[in-house]
Amino acid sequence: MRKTQLLLALAAIGFTGSAFATDGYFSHGNGMIAKGMGGAATAMAEDTFGGANNPASMVWVGNRIDLGAELFSPHRSADRSGGSGALSGSADSDMKYFVIPEFGYNRMINTDLSLGLSVYGNGGMNTSYSGGQLDAFNCNQGHGPHGPANMLCGSGQLGINLMQLIIAPTAAYKINDSHSIGISPLFGYQRFKASGLDMFKNFSSEPNNVTDNDSDHASGWGVRVGWQGRITPTLTLGAAYSSKIDMSKFNSYSGLFADGGKFDIPENYNLGLAFKAMPNLTLALDYQRINYGGVAAVANSSMNSLNFTGANQLGTSNGSGFGWKDVNVWKLGAEYMLDDKLTLRAGYNHTDNPIQSADVTINIMAPGVVQEHLTLGMSYAVSKTSDLTLAYMHAFKHSVSGPDALDPSATTTIKMYQDSLGVAYSWKL
Repeated sequence: MRKTQLLLALAAIGFTGSAFATDGYFSHGNGMIAKGMGGAATAMAEDTFGGANNPASMVWVGNRIDLGAELFSPHRSADRSGGSGALSGSADSDMKYFVIPEFGYNRMINTDLSLGLSVYGNGGMNTSYSGGQLDAFNCNQGHGPHGPANMLCGSGQLGINLMQLIIAPTAAYKINDSHSIGISPLFGYQRFKASGLDMFKNFSSEPNNVTDNDSDHASGWGVRVGWQGRITPTLTLGAAYSSKIDMSKFNSYSGLFADGGKFDIPENYNLGLAFKAMPNLTLALDYQRINYGGVAAVANSSMNSLNFTGANQLGTSNGSGFGWKDVNVWKLGAEYMLDDKLTLRAGYNHTDNPIQSADVTINIMAPGVVQEHLTLGMSYAVSKTSDLTLAYMHAFKHSVSGPDALDPSATTTIKMYQDSLGVAYSWKL
């Protein structure tokens, strides 16, 4: 038991540096097995990340521990051109490598009941652009002194750091030999920091709580429920629903986020199937819906506050958000057992782009625009009771362009592509 508690503590500590931006800002998959299959996992039962994918799967997993880490590398850039040229410039985000750990544990209480725990990074956004691309004199429309300014007309480094961690204790129960149900209370923890947003103070209801404050923390609760059923010897279906996680407020950034600093984790649900096309080949397909539109700080139009009318100031209920829309995600995966020791995986993940052209300027801070992902993975049985799993993901470059909020005659373009490589070790207890 002490070993399990130590592993959990190490995993939780490691998430303080995590950052995602794949399916919007959710991860493309949870657990290294799912990550190698494009994220498809709703109708699968192979590891201890049911608390993130489908709680009902855990009762089929047995006694098991999974511990892994992923090296995640997002490449983000922003460019403004055209118009008067006074605010033209470009910048690349400096932070390009993050280590993201994961941890899961499951214990069979009896043949029909399991209790487990999934610890995972739900998502996040992180950018860090060095300043100096613009002149503060031009940012202030020819007023004030000359001096270096960043891409959003603030001083110094521009960026945000949002991290979301979820701890999901899970209970799963076999209704019969083919069907199970599960439930996971979700404890959410998040951390946020912003820098270089001085210009935004002019649009805020609380100018002192907009930028360059210390990292702030928030926490809250939600729940995920799920069902999994073997319909035929070759077809398994699954479904899971996660409520919105109601988070406390970021008090240090109550003048930035809508609703006084409230940044809830969106409601989402997923449906999936797994089809055993051959004795050694399984095909899996998931559909996921992420309702970013239900969180004002994420979904409110960026122009609510940045329209220079003084209405709907930042931090109010109708203040600017990132303008993100709900997204549909499709995840397709294949798993092939080459022999008793080696299993190979591949996958494809497609997500809608949540960012519209009208909101491109504020999303310099959070350019979650990638849509197409390809994945590869494998597991090797090191012994009868332990496995080593690898997973690789590439998200292809995608861009969004639109009129700039600070200079409407100019065009701003944000771009991103990503790579990740993960490894996990599993023990069957």
